[in-house]
Amino acid sequence: MKAVVVHGANDLRVDERPDPVPGMGEVLIAMEWGGVCGSDLAYWRHGSSGTAVLRSPLVLGHEVAGRIAAVGDGVTGYEVGLPVTVHPAELVGDGCLPERIAGRTNLYPRIRYFGSAAFDPHTDGGFSELRVVRADQLRPLPDGVSTEHGALAEPLAVALHAVHRAGTVRGRDVVVNGAGPIGSLVVAAAKYRGAASVVAADISDASLAVAKAMGADEVRNLAAGDTLPDDAELLFEASGAPAALGNVLRATARGGTLVQVGNLPGTAVSAVLGDLVTREITWVGAYRFVEEISDALAAMRDGLDVSPVITHRFPIEEAEEALAVAGDRSTGSSKVMLRLGGAS
Repeated sequence: MKAVVVHGANDLRVDERPDPVPGMGEVLIAMEWGGVCGSDLAYWRHGSSGTAVLRSPLVLGHEVAGRIAAVGDGVTGYEVGLPVTVHPAELVGDGCLPERIAGRTNLYPRIRYFGSAAFDPHTDGGFSELRVVRADQLRPLPDGVSTEHGALAEPLAVALHAVHRAGTVRGRDVVVNGAGPIGSLVVAAAKYRGAASVVAADISDASLAVAKAMGADEVRNLAAGDTLPDDAELLFEASGAPAALGNVLRATARGGTLVQVGNLPGTAVSAVLGDLVTREITWVGAYRFVEEISDALAAMRDGLDVSPVITHRFPIEEAEEALAVAGDRSTGSSKVMLRLGGAS
């Protein structure tokens, strides 16, 4: 089978690997679509993502969907041909959490994640023609949800989790800073959860056009002289840019809430944070998701359309070009998709 493998910084290859066979409690998926994420780009560009450093070749990809190709022993309830996506997290250990964070499995300290070098040996991702998956990680796609859209259940789950962290958004005015793929999906998630209005801000007209298509009521180009709305009661920071934090905090209303969904660097940065104190802002982190991947599939079933966020498609053989396009904002890319095999 073909697989998209990063061997080191700036060393991405489409390798031939043996076809895997499902074991006890496992299912073989014939992958069809995968979405390129920022962590995939980080491994390709730097040989690391956050604190996870490549020590051996790694198959990329955690936003994937396909169809069941074979079922291992001990698995019931799944038939060959069923379209599925995958919850990419696997808890390592007993899964017990302190009572104060009971059920918040995204905060469990040891998690294997598709396409991650956090453990050695690494956890291969799903950018391959075939992938064996534990049956409990499968999430069947609802009727009417294609495998291409199913591959976006993972990033939509991240967005829905961020919205969940804000509390009730129904009837509230929302601002989203950063209109990349996650920011645009936060726009859609907030509207889906009943936000009265959503303003999206970015420095790219192409990204703002995607956010508008995903449901933003108003867009603002900060590079063209626009500013963030004043006194935003609820603001989502999706850019992950430390330089943006001062303006974002200043735009948040006194007593307001700021949800940080954009990944911030794991190293020291300079940022103006004084308004966090003087405005008594509640600054909340949002990390991955718990079971919102099932909520994401239900949202798509109910009509949430993720198609505007998809801007480019490439075959698996052109994986390096796909990552190059995804990592270059001048291309106008939002979510770049890899066709891993099969049909949608």
